[in-house]
Amino acid sequence: MYSFAQRSDAMVFDEPLYGYYLKNNPAAKAYHPGAEDIINTMETSGEKVVEMMLTEASKPVLFFKNMTHHLPGLDYGFLKNMVNIILTRHPEEMLPSYAKVIVNPQLHDVGYKLHVDLLRYLQSHNIPVVVLDAKKVLLNPKEQMQKLCELIGIPFEEAMLYWPAGARPEDGCWAKYWYASVHNSTGFLPYQPKTELFPEHLKPLLEECMPYYRELERLAL
Repeated sequence: MYSFAQRSDAMVFDEPLYGYYLKNNPAAKAYHPGAEDIINTMETSGEKVVEMMLTEASKPVLFFKNMTHHLPGLDYGFLKNMVNIILTRHPEEMLPSYAKVIVNPQLHDVGYKLHVDLLRYLQSHNIPVVVLDAKKVLLNPKEQMQKLCELIGIPFEEAMLYWPAGARPEDGCWAKYWYASVHNSTGFLPYQPKTELFPEHLKPLLEECMPYYRELERLAL
């Protein structure tokens, strides 16, 4: 999202369906930090959010950062009008980071199965989809962004590789819980393998996630 926000022709939207998701999932509301603020400050009608995404025309390029677990309950038909990009990350690296905010995540929280479900929906309906792997992006940001822009039919801009440190006005109110790393960054950080031991309590979830991640990894740019 921060990369696309640097484009001269783009506007970004941070998880516009988060309020809808929490309002309709009391169990998730109980453990997502800032849930009440999110619900109270966002549109919670999924249909209205989808309508906004389909009709917003303030810039030529609109980037909607969505989470797969925010989508259930909606008619996925609107996705045929979108350029769909799935960003994935090896669960050995993603799960410990996620668990710093939500201590005991479950499979539906972290998205791997839902990513594959979404991928299969898009493929079965002949809707183009691009898969990005976070490690590949960090290893060569310029090449990956160039490839992505070419595939989705927009010109690459060098500005996509850098951004000023700190928050963005588009950040959701949940940024203070989740975005410390990106707020401290000024671009794509060089890839650094994790060195700390993988948390024991997350190993069963890792086993659940790996087959789904492998399927996505095979399709990544």
